[in-house]
Amino acid sequence: MPVFTLVECVEQPPNAGLFLPDGFKAVVVVDSVEEKVRHIAVTDDGILYGKLRNSSEKGGIVVLQDKNNDGRADVMEKFGAYRKLQKWSYSTAMRIYNGYLYFSSELVVYRYKLKPGTLIPEGEMEIVMTDDHEHGKHEHIGKPIAFDNKGYMYVPFGAPSNACQNPKRTSGAPGIDPCPQLEDHAGVWRFDANKLGQTQKDGYKYASGIRSVVAMDWNSEDENLYIVMHGRDDLLRLFPNIYSGWESALLPSEEFIRVTEGSNFGWPYCYYDQMQEKKVLAPEYGGDGNIIGRCQEFDDPIMGFPGHWAPNDLVFYDGDKLPERYKNGAFIAFHGSTNRAPYPQSGYFVGFVPFKDGKPSGDWEIFADGFAVVDPIVSVKDAHYRPMGIAFGPDDSMYISDSVKGTIWKIIFEGNKGKFGQEQLAEMEKRKLLSHIRTPDVNKDNLLAGEFTGGEKVYYTYCSTCHQKDGQGATGRFPPLNGTDWVVGDKERLINVILKGMEGSIEVNGEVYNGVMPQHSFLSDEEVADVLTYIRTNFGNDAGEISKEDVKKARISL
Repeated sequence: MPVFTLVECVEQPPNAGLFLPDGFKAVVVVDSVEEKVRHIAVTDDGILYGKLRNSSEKGGIVVLQDKNNDGRADVMEKFGAYRKLQKWSYSTAMRIYNGYLYFSSELVVYRYKLKPGTLIPEGEMEIVMTDDHEHGKHEHIGKPIAFDNKGYMYVPFGAPSNACQNPKRTSGAPGIDPCPQLEDHAGVWRFDANKLGQTQKDGYKYASGIRSVVAMDWNSEDENLYIVMHGRDDLLRLFPNIYSGWESALLPSEEFIRVTEGSNFGWPYCYYDQMQEKKVLAPEYGGDGNIIGRCQEFDDPIMGFPGHWAPNDLVFYDGDKLPERYKNGAFIAFHGSTNRAPYPQSGYFVGFVPFKDGKPSGDWEIFADGFAVVDPIVSVKDAHYRPMGIAFGPDDSMYISDSVKGTIWKIIFEGNKGKFGQEQLAEMEKRKLLSHIRTPDVNKDNLLAGEFTGGEKVYYTYCSTCHQKDGQGATGRFPPLNGTDWVVGDKERLINVILKGMEGSIEVNGEVYNGVMPQHSFLSDEEVADVLTYIRTNFGNDAGEISKEDVKKARISL
């Protein structure tokens, strides 16, 4: 196994470019990792393991070691090539439990036995649980994991749709009622953490009505499971007669939920509106943004964050070396929005929620910011970094990973614990006024103010929320529209993608994307022709137009 010694030293700005409360200091552990890093975990002897976004024959895990205690990694190794025939996977977990390193792909939870004093586990990779559904991969397929103090492992099975429509993500289509997806999806299952070879049938359905999960942790103080759920999408795209672009940018809430046995949080029938502070009926089930209806039957969140912030990790801090306000509190990595158009993207910071007696004791705070570097964030790829994973080391140092370059930061506290208070948090509180965090002004912050016609109008209505205003897409999720054969090549194939949609991974210009392309067969032949011609003649493309007759011919052949 090759060993890489990291000797390059790049001069860094104060706190490695991050904004932190007074008394905290940040250093860069590693500037970049080629395969990019998602979630991370740190052993009791300070060895850092990172789950690579792009698994290949080189490995699916990176291990880093700081040998001289200066905060920077001196050694990097890669191992765990669980996906040898493909060079990607949707990785969503890295946890250490009972002497084992647990991690996951989109369909499997694995583990390695750790041996103190060694970087790479010496034993074989073991399979703990497999998602054996015949459908294979689908949206919200991630497998984050959490462990309680009784030997159980918790794994969510995400909803295979946005809101249980048929066909899915179709403008104006009603939701299936009752939703059959709730039987085996949109919930959390509990498993024996020490048993190998399990499938979903070996688990126990612990909770339901939970759409999509990446951020999940067990709170040892109150012995409860907690999740920050990804809320639904496309309120404007699917129901423009009900929602404005401003409402669709802010709603629904990313729900911070306490998950107890038997709890049900109402997906797909309901969503939480953090501005009204209530759960309301989804438009697919007769809602208009205000009606509560059946939603009074479901559990409410303990806190509602603004929509589309993408909570991708949750860690409760139970150490003693940070200031007392952080004890037993929740740190949340907000990866940042992709679909807030026509308003600036939002999130891209690490937040903190103070807890006391097992419940939030105050409003959410900004703990670490500056990852995006720019403000406003017009398109996702404008952000230089996106916070992804959080872990604490044995000395209570916090580590934060980034999914854009694979950067990892180490944050330590050097201030006075006894005097830490509101004065030290004041500058961070001011950052809530920046456009990537504050509530956007309906008119002043609208990036697409004005009248649009033809293909441009169709693009900004249905496409720009994912592929962005500039057509650059979002790394790992939505591919760019410029310079790719998918756009400027075969017309019939492109038309069929619009009419039929696409699920699963797609490789574009050497990069893999896992976002779902919903079908848009509800658009007229003229609208499809207009938007595809617009895309093929903009964003640096110079391809021929697509006619209404081309679309009509393709639609008949479906």
